[in-house]
Amino acid sequence: MNAYVCCDEKRRAAVAASTLNGIDYLEVLDADAPTPADRQRILRVHFLKPAPPGLTPANVIITGGDRITGVSADDVSYGADAVVVHLNAYGDFSTYRLQFVAASGSAFNPASLDPQLSFVDFSFKAACSTEFDPARRFAASAPPPRLAPNIDYLAKDYNSFRQLMLDRLSTVAPRWTERNPADLGVALVELFAHVGDLLSYRQDAVATEAYLGTARRRVSVRRHARLVDYFLHEGVNARAFLHFEVDSDVVLKQGAQAYTAMPGQAARLAPGSDALARVPAMGPETFETMEDATLFAAHNRLSFHTFGDGRCRLPAGATSATLKGSLDKLKVGDVLIFQEALNPRTGHSGDADPARRWAVRLTKVTLDQDPIGGSFLTPPIAGATPITRIEWSRDDATPFAFPFSASLTSNGVAKQLDDVTVAFGNIVLADHGASFIDQTLGEVPAPKLFRPPSGADPCTPGEPTPIPARYRPRLRGSPLVHAAPYDPLLPPPSAAATLRTKPEEATPPVALTELRAGQQPAAWKVRRDLLASEAEAADFVVETESDGSTYLRFGDDVHGQRPPQGATFEARYRVGEATRGNVAADAISHVVSADPAIRSVRNPLPAQGGVAPESMEHARRAAPIAFRVQRRAVTAEDYETLAETHPEVLRAAAAFRWTGSWSTVFVTVERRGGAAIDADFANRVRVFLEPYRLAGHDLQVNGPKYVALEIEMRVIAKPDHFRSDIEQALMAVFSSGLTPDGGRGVFSPDKFVFGQAVYLSPLYAVAQAVDGVAAAQVTKFQRRGRPDARALVTGKLDMARLEIARLDNDPDFPERGVFRAIVEGGK
Repeated sequence: MNAYVCCDEKRRAAVAASTLNGIDYLEVLDADAPTPADRQRILRVHFLKPAPPGLTPANVIITGGDRITGVSADDVSYGADAVVVHLNAYGDFSTYRLQFVAASGSAFNPASLDPQLSFVDFSFKAACSTEFDPARRFAASAPPPRLAPNIDYLAKDYNSFRQLMLDRLSTVAPRWTERNPADLGVALVELFAHVGDLLSYRQDAVATEAYLGTARRRVSVRRHARLVDYFLHEGVNARAFLHFEVDSDVVLKQGAQAYTAMPGQAARLAPGSDALARVPAMGPETFETMEDATLFAAHNRLSFHTFGDGRCRLPAGATSATLKGSLDKLKVGDVLIFQEALNPRTGHSGDADPARRWAVRLTKVTLDQDPIGGSFLTPPIAGATPITRIEWSRDDATPFAFPFSASLTSNGVAKQLDDVTVAFGNIVLADHGASFIDQTLGEVPAPKLFRPPSGADPCTPGEPTPIPARYRPRLRGSPLVHAAPYDPLLPPPSAAATLRTKPEEATPPVALTELRAGQQPAAWKVRRDLLASEAEAADFVVETESDGSTYLRFGDDVHGQRPPQGATFEARYRVGEATRGNVAADAISHVVSADPAIRSVRNPLPAQGGVAPESMEHARRAAPIAFRVQRRAVTAEDYETLAETHPEVLRAAAAFRWTGSWSTVFVTVERRGGAAIDADFANRVRVFLEPYRLAGHDLQVNGPKYVALEIEMRVIAKPDHFRSDIEQALMAVFSSGLTPDGGRGVFSPDKFVFGQAVYLSPLYAVAQAVDGVAAAQVTKFQRRGRPDARALVTGKLDMARLEIARLDNDPDFPERGVFRAIVEGGK
């Protein structure tokens, strides 16, 4: 008999439709037996048709068994739907067979049963559990293992694979000795050797790219570094302030392109013109505006108002000025660029210092009038003249002095020179990179490979699982620009902050649109990674290799959505090499616009901020220790360390206090340059620390407690020096401002920090270094308004934990510290 196991039982259906009968299935009564003694001794045999008559125990033959044999029927009866066979004993765990045969004295005709359905295999222990593995019983009868061929598994290249196969063929087919390259067998051997060489290379590449220290592809290094929370940055493009001159008011939209100088080209290039079509062949650097702007003819060139005084200048560190005229269209947030237009010594524009230029973002604009300003006009008129007062943040404080006017003497004649320094409006922020539209990403392919159905039951295999085809399109344009985020509606508070960018925060400006027939276009969002993307999120990642080639990686329906089959994509992005955008001042001189009112464009200041992509070697060194960076604040020292990473904070001190309901951490900060800790700055520091704050702690930011000093010094001047000169020099040195030689005073704001004591010995050293001082003695050394001689005796004035010594020596603010010098001797 055949021991087949078939899923489609077609013979059963054929027997049911014929005149023959057959066994359908068999039941072994175990727990449902009438009595415990009958357990596993009663069999119920079901037929496809009504049971054949005349069955007796002699017609029942039971074979099989390993430990228990000789099982036979001692009674046969007919039930409602089955033949009940009672046995003399039950069997063991092996397989038994029940078969109906002919017997003397029986009316049963075996020919009425189909030969294939006249028997059935069964087990007495189907309902019994066992801890033994039934497959072990067949281990003894398993064939001996085949001996593996002697193969050199160190073969890894084409020549070794070819020789390995030829040697093996010499063993299994010794009569085949053909070695002609044209022979079919040799050709097949070489073909397989080639395939093996490719697979071996892929295996080696996988092993190489599996580790940060050996990976050769930039994408592999980027992914390894991301696992330890380190982002391999791709650089950031440069930014520049563009100044536009217009004949009338013009609205300039975001994305307007400007180019570096191209000989023979007009300043304004009309869209669609032949001149614009020749631009790519000339290879200029491209910049695009980052905000919508309205350009005003009145803001082309602005003059400073000096209230009639001559030889005026805007000092270093200034944060305010006054402009001529009523500039009612000038508003807070606008950027102005101060530029030396004439050389104050020669009066020629060609001699102007190109380094004396500075950008400021206005924080306050006030329209006002000069009541006698008309008397300073040429010719003079009676009455007031309109003026505009402007202010900017301390971050944009002028780094050097700007002369407004000068006096020149030519041939013995003095001449007043005005507008030495002017201000330029119509300043628009732009960054480096040219927009590019890529419609060649291709269609998402259909799956070509399928996983076979899996399941324990071979008769219900299920459907094969398709393996999604890999869709990793490559962008045609390169290198891809990465830009720092910028919101035109919420610009940075200063012009300096606008030009400061961090490559770690830069992202690729790629706009991806999904196009499918019969559906609306759908936008996909670029992400730094897909770890936080939901399964249905339309996110993608941009990955760049070392050669500049750029690929798009999509999700897998677990982290990010997989692109649907048949969809196509259109990509809009920008290209440009990051460091090439750091062009010099006045390098940009062309703009693309259809408005003829635009006269010219230039960048008064150099473009800056362009940073090249981070090298893989740097990432290999930095990534393994990136996770050691503290990114939470638990202790007071944590808050101090994190606060000092703020660019405007010099020192910080923190302390926990119980405020009645919860703990509050008070962070006391010292601002760089000694600036005041106003509400706006405190809020910025609080926002900066908020991501690191421990849950359950309140956070407050305040300023330090400044301690005004009172110092009196008795100085003996040398005979050949004037007492007034020495006193003036001492007053400048013992202050918080700048000394005549450009240095900083002893009590400059950044020289003293929290709790730092003030010692007498450095004060003596500074006084002795002043030219003309023969001797010096400090006669008073104390806190202002608190007479105490102890510090003078010990030579040290102590400060509390949150106190900072202060001595501005400003006659208008004596409460900020006073220094007195009593100079004797000299002249």
